[in-house]
Amino acid sequence: MAYLEQSTRYVPYTDTLHGRWRYHVPEEVQGALRERYVRTMDAAFTTYASLIERMQQHFAAKYPRAPQDSEGVHRAAIRAKALDTLRGMLPAATQSNVGLFGTGQAYEALLLRMRAHPLHEVRACADQMLTELRTVIPAFLTRVDQPERGGRWSEYLASTRQATREVASRVLDGIEAEPRDEVTLTDFDPDGEIKIVAAALYAASELPDDQLLEAARRMPAAERAAVLRACAGARGNRRHRPGRAFERTAYRFDVLTDYGAFRDLQRHRLLTLEWQPLSTRHGYTEPDALREAGVLDGWTRAMDASADLYEGMRAAGLDAAAPYAVAMAYRVRFYMEMNAREAMHVIELRTAPQGHPAYRRVCQQMHRLIAERAGHRAVADAMTFVDHTEVELERLKAERELEKRRSR
Repeated sequence: MAYLEQSTRYVPYTDTLHGRWRYHVPEEVQGALRERYVRTMDAAFTTYASLIERMQQHFAAKYPRAPQDSEGVHRAAIRAKALDTLRGMLPAATQSNVGLFGTGQAYEALLLRMRAHPLHEVRACADQMLTELRTVIPAFLTRVDQPERGGRWSEYLASTRQATREVASRVLDGIEAEPRDEVTLTDFDPDGEIKIVAAALYAASELPDDQLLEAARRMPAAERAAVLRACAGARGNRRHRPGRAFERTAYRFDVLTDYGAFRDLQRHRLLTLEWQPLSTRHGYTEPDALREAGVLDGWTRAMDASADLYEGMRAAGLDAAAPYAVAMAYRVRFYMEMNAREAMHVIELRTAPQGHPAYRRVCQQMHRLIAERAGHRAVADAMTFVDHTEVELERLKAERELEKRRSR
């Protein structure tokens, strides 16, 4: 499937929808806890909205307009910087639009999982999607809500999820999480570069795969690097990616970063990504600019209120719904496992200067770990469009290009 999500980076959540800030109130939350939930959400959005102008003034003073930039370019870059800085205040319950495109088979698999989900919102959305999809592809979705077909399948998914949680609670009882860096390369193949070299030579030779692997193993390192340089070629831009040879080895990264960055990285599809429950227990990130602008108190109050509400919902037995309360600045742990070809795409795209500082930092570390921890320097060198520079106004260059295109 393919997804297109409204970005919280460029949309200021300062307007209301049906008389309320744009956040979801879970059906599971009722009574006095529901009133507390609404008060906490309203306070977070109110503080967020009140600080946007303050942060724009701060950044405008810190980064004056360059003579070659128009007022529009400078204003757009400053606004994006302010929204980037403050988006961590928004809760996971923040509502945004998402578009989905997929085959009938993909929708069937998606709906079966959604109907087994512990959250009411997801199950309700699945019912609405099923109704709409049956107006256009009814034949593909006949099994989804049949008790003996899709019903059994969804029950299986729910039961295995619950059983895994129960056994994890038992076998991991008493084990505390050890400290880790923001990004850890937890698995890789030491012979990965050798295997890529063999794969690169495969289509250009008549030798069997295992013989090519042995030949690549006997090559001097300089000769293997030459093969990879030829395979990667003279790349004119990051969309010029080498072929399937780079799919011969893979990397698994364990990441602990803020939820906002996770949401951006989660969008990538040609990889395996799984995350742990979102909570407030890994702490939160705190942009330096907040202290510089004198608005750190508002940020801290929002973080503390988020943690209090989260723990209150957990205490009420609402473990599945509690993550709605978590502000996006709080960290979440997840892993990304991908082959070298997809790593090139992800890392080059997400280190571009206009990217958010949080996920830029994560992907810059991934690139260094491939080169230094895995020792796959030739693979890392092939990623020629990875950007390790420090950028002050992330959107400035992109806004300049947009203005040029509009002028043309």
